Amino acid sequence: MILEVKNGCFSYGHREVLKNVSFDLEERKIMTVLGPNGVGKTTLLKLIAGELSLDRDDRRQGAGVTSSRRLTVGMLKQQAFSDREQTVEEILLAACPFRDTFARERFEYEQEYDRIFTGFGFTRADKRKKIGDFSGGEQTKIALIRLLLEKPDILLLDEPTNHLDIATIQWLEQYLKRYEHAVVLVSHDRFFLDQVAETVVEVSDGKLTRYAGNYSQYRE
Repeated sequence: MILEVKNGCFSYGHREVLKNVSFDLEERKIMTVLGPNGVGKTTLLKLIAGELSLDRDDRRQGAGVTSSRRLTVGMLKQQAFSDREQTVEEILLAACPFRDTFARERFEYEQEYDRIFTGFGFTRADKRKKIGDFSGGEQTKIALIRLLLEKPDILLLDEPTNHLDIATIQWLEQYLKRYEHAVVLVSHDRFFLDQVAETVVEVSDGKLTRYAGNYSQYRE
């Protein structure tokens, strides 16, 4: 267990979205969050990301969210980059924690950067283009590439297969299966969920119900 939520509640105004929910995240496990639109799936991701805080609850002991260590959390968002003049290479190399261009770790990072970038259907020549030259969907793909390169302890993906073709989705499936940390995702792509999900959490009427297995096993 790397993160645990106990008896968590969250409300928007007078609307109670989550009611005393409890769950935990495990290292190297992929959890998907399911439920109709508006039930609180994205809210749950934002709570894990620390963008939202649980409501105060006098019945609960402690803050309600505990972690086994200091965690890095990365969340994919549908976004536009603020500096449209930056090249893709500048954006992706800025995520590299190794500043020494001659370090072995830097070389390995650049190798992985190439592998992921081409795996998403881009060419090596695309790295020299300005981010403003790409469509909104392509920019979201580049944001996902940057997030994968950062390798956060908890990777949060909201509809990650949007804007991806079949070959790229298959590439992402294999990448996530090998990912070394925890993954939480929201997706309406049932085939994708069958390939990657190991645990399903259903959100319904403010409550969470956990099921082992992928989407088809959850449906059964």
